[in-house]
Amino acid sequence: MAEQLGYGVESMRLWVRQADIDDGHEPGVSTDEAARVRELEQEVRELRRANEILKRAANFFGSVPR
Repeated sequence: MAEQLGYGVESMRLWVRQADIDDGHEPGVSTDEAARVRELEQEVRELRRANEILKRAANFFGSVPR
């Protein structure tokens, strides 16, 4: 996203860190948030695999003459 906006990734990290500090929070992601992100990333990987399986099945069954 930073590249799309024309900013470097490090600039975005600094802005997010400063926003956390300005809001009175510890900068960075909490342990709970990091764990949830890992869970969501795993879920996305599983959904992508399932989607690939469904695409292959659709292609297979779509090519079988009836």
